[in-house]
Amino acid sequence: MQPSQQSPRQTSGPQKPRSNAPLIWIIVISLIPVIAAFVVYYYPSLQPEGQTNYGSFVQPQKPLPGPDTLKVTTLDGKPFDLETIKGQWVFVTADNASCEEDCAKKLFIIRNVHAMTGKNVERLARVWFVTDDEPVPEKVLEAYKGTLMLRADPEQLAQYLDRDGLEKSIWIIDPLGNLIMQYPEDPDPLRIRKDIGKLLHNSRIG
Repeated sequence: MQPSQQSPRQTSGPQKPRSNAPLIWIIVISLIPVIAAFVVYYYPSLQPEGQTNYGSFVQPQKPLPGPDTLKVTTLDGKPFDLETIKGQWVFVTADNASCEEDCAKKLFIIRNVHAMTGKNVERLARVWFVTDDEPVPEKVLEAYKGTLMLRADPEQLAQYLDRDGLEKSIWIIDPLGNLIMQYPEDPDPLRIRKDIGKLLHNSRIG
């Protein structure tokens, strides 16, 4: 018997190194929406035509004032540091302590819009700046539990918010502490909800 002959091994040529280009493109493509959202958020004038917000962007954005510019206390007179509200999106409103119908409506709107954010509820807070030294009615305290109620001098507060709309508007502060958006008097809560939904969806902060 003749010994079986083994077929010679076929040797392939040198293998080409794999290109990283597809992986790089995947990373770049996945980052485009994040970068676009960041740019549009900080430069609202660059928003595409037809893409609008209900609220008006505050330009330039205003950082939280320090205690020398805006003295703020709790309802019982203890100093409050506004820096502690950083890290969340914050609904802001201002009115006198008696909180008549218009005031109660604003508090009702921000409370309900906050609740409507569902799983994002922890990313939001609510602040009511009380613009006088009178006591807040018990029924208001009870109805709007969870709203941070702070006393502030109306003249100082107007420098930060808006003198004409001080007791008419609702504002939004971003997690970095910037006042970024203002809503008109007697606003539509569903349209506010849509705005805050877009901000929460596009934001990588707070």
